[in-house]
Amino acid sequence: MNPRVSEVEVSLDYRLRLLFTNGEQGVFDCSSLLDRGVFRELKDQHYFSQAKVVDGTVAWPHEQDLCPDTLYLDSVKVVPDRT
Repeated sequence: MNPRVSEVEVSLDYRLRLLFTNGEQGVFDCSSLLDRGVFRELKDQHYFSQAKVVDGTVAWPHEQDLCPDTLYLDSVKVVPDRT
């Protein structure tokens, strides 16, 4: 089983900065989802910014969510700055 999301930070360019339960960090780009079905609502920046961690994944108030495996496997992994 892949790690789950433990923290999410939203950026204005429809990206999610994620911290996973194994300590890895990644960035997931949601921009390709914005013209698809229930995800169209995420185009609204105010609404997109309401993303939160729910049961190990990212979800929004109207029950849109993303598969935690997709978030882990498709995110660009980031090496934390150790300065």
